[in-house]
Amino acid sequence: MDILKVSANSSPNSVAGAIASIIRGCGQVELQSVGAGVTNQAVKSIAVARGYLAGVGLDLVCFPEFSSVNINGEERTAIRFVCLCDNYYSE
Repeated sequence: MDILKVSANSSPNSVAGAIASIIRGCGQVELQSVGAGVTNQAVKSIAVARGYLAGVGLDLVCFPEFSSVNINGEERTAIRFVCLCDNYYSE
């Protein structure tokens, strides 16, 4: 599964385009965010991507969960968004 790492400066429209492209290709993608600003951008990106994919008949669903990541030798808590299309494989 492809992993997209989002930053606080990421453009939600650009990340949404990447999400939609990966979903169209393989049906699932994971976003990873550490911090409130980054998580905000990730959620906005997922919302925009849902709109992009709805236009081609795909329904994007997302499962958020906590994860631990190592950043510069320091253990941090991240939010992991597992996104997939529930109707991708039925076509």
